[in-house]
Amino acid sequence: MFFGDRTMDRFMALSASLATLLLLSYYQGSQARYSSEPSWRHWRHWNEAHATFYGGSDAAGTMDGACGYGNLYSQGYGKNTAALSTVLFKNGAACGGCYEIKCWNDTQWCNPGNPSVFITATNLCPPNDALPNDNGGWCNIPREHFDMSQPAFSQIAFWRAGIVPVLYRRVPCHKDGGMRFTINGNPWFNLVLISNVGGVGDISAVSVKGSETGWIPMKRNWGQNWECDTVLVGQSLSFHVTTADGKNITSYDVAPLDWQFGQTFSGKQFY
Repeated sequence: MFFGDRTMDRFMALSASLATLLLLSYYQGSQARYSSEPSWRHWRHWNEAHATFYGGSDAAGTMDGACGYGNLYSQGYGKNTAALSTVLFKNGAACGGCYEIKCWNDTQWCNPGNPSVFITATNLCPPNDALPNDNGGWCNIPREHFDMSQPAFSQIAFWRAGIVPVLYRRVPCHKDGGMRFTINGNPWFNLVLISNVGGVGDISAVSVKGSETGWIPMKRNWGQNWECDTVLVGQSLSFHVTTADGKNITSYDVAPLDWQFGQTFSGKQFY
């Protein structure tokens, strides 16, 4: 059968569109293996975004991000981390959340087989309004974008690509040991960094209880740093943590009576 040039162009465009739709359908269909965990169903869908990288080949430049975790190596997050664009970062509410990311729809730069990488949100990728959204302003509103550590990016794509299209979805965070509570501040101001959170990983509410007080709601100060201005020195401390999926854990008497500012204590864990 003979096709004219215009007919052939339309046929090739239709074929490319169909191939893209089939690939996306394949990724979305693969979420069926998680059907035994109903609390995660609404977070298991694949979404489209783009990814770049930062921080150098050893990820040293990813430390001290906007979530407040400090040294990502000593905190247990390692090199598989990413800074999220504003719409994903949600003023720090997304800190600690875990994602599965695949490069897709770019045969030149995606690694063969479109492997996944699993990352934790540890930083903000700030907008750059001086540049257009599609040419340098990758993290501008309303773009969904992951600025990954270079080691994480290299697991899904060749680093020379600079930027690649990706599919992403939320996945559970698997952490060793309990949640960590690092107490900073002064006698009149308590600032508690909560890290190493399992389950969904991101926190929506925290309360603290001294051995001589009732439960006191804390406010998000920045990232995963939570504050309260009640004097708690000389009291053992308990924490009640709610994650973004509505699950709750109470860790009683995590910090002893003689706790000091700058110390870190381990509590219970989400699974």
